[in-house]
Amino acid sequence: MELDPTRDDRAHTVDLLVVGEINPDVIVSGENVEPVFGQVETLVDSVTLTMGSSSVLTACGATRLGVRTAFVGAVGDDLFGRYMLGEMALHGIDTGDCVIDPERSTGVSVLLHRGADRAILTVRGVMADYRAEQVPDGVLRRARHLHVGSYYLQPALQPGLPALFAAAHAAGATTSVDCNWNPQGRWDGIAELLPVTDILLLNSREAENITGHRNPSAAAAALRDMGDDLVVAVKLGAEGGLLRNRDGEWHAKALEVEVVDTTGAGDSFDAGFLYGWLNAWDPLRSLRLAVTCGSLSTSQIGGAPGQPTLADALRYMSDAD
Repeated sequence: MELDPTRDDRAHTVDLLVVGEINPDVIVSGENVEPVFGQVETLVDSVTLTMGSSSVLTACGATRLGVRTAFVGAVGDDLFGRYMLGEMALHGIDTGDCVIDPERSTGVSVLLHRGADRAILTVRGVMADYRAEQVPDGVLRRARHLHVGSYYLQPALQPGLPALFAAAHAAGATTSVDCNWNPQGRWDGIAELLPVTDILLLNSREAENITGHRNPSAAAAALRDMGDDLVVAVKLGAEGGLLRNRDGEWHAKALEVEVVDTTGAGDSFDAGFLYGWLNAWDPLRSLRLAVTCGSLSTSQIGGAPGQPTLADALRYMSDAD
């Protein structure tokens, strides 16, 4: 389902509704960030508390590009939850329908960052309990597009997503999902959602694990066949990205930038692609914006600080022409 740029969107006061996990990142950086047990103390270069979670970083990136964005998810009534809701609001995200659960803690990810590589330790907390049935009908009806991030981190959300996506379609919205990594190593379930999904966003390793195809092009083709009219955007890291839809396949190269931290690069990719989709851009231009946003986001530590404005992204796209 593609957006009609001539349609009347006055009933839609939100461009993008993101449903997903909310957690901060604690980023530990240095050449020697591997912990040594036996009560051994290791010195590192820096420790940074910043906004985290794939879903939140996608929402931040979209807002930075000028997309009217609302977010629905859950946090605990604790320091990390208050920090995340405060930072999200400062970045222009509407968090009015987020749930504050007094019984559970907010999830947290600890990222051990060494050069261009990283390891991630995550406690899910309340994000594991949020259900699709908790998404208010009012905010769903106001949205032009519904995006869900970190599918595999949210087991309680998964069963209700096909019905939620169908309800979004009935309200005139389009839908997307980024499955992200599954720490439990199981890659089933997502196929049941794809018949009611317009855009699937994932990286090449995730695409390989779901389909069994090592070649990203073959994996994208196999994934596209799982949906009715599915668009598949595969993130290729330093190689850029590829897009597969009913009309064919497109490729876009990554920018040549000095990489400081790759945290959230894929989420910034999502934000760029969704901006293009919402504005009825052609597939290749949307993919190029996605790759540009992902590349530029690696210039600073943390997922949000390096995310570009639309003007910045377009300037880099123009420079690459």
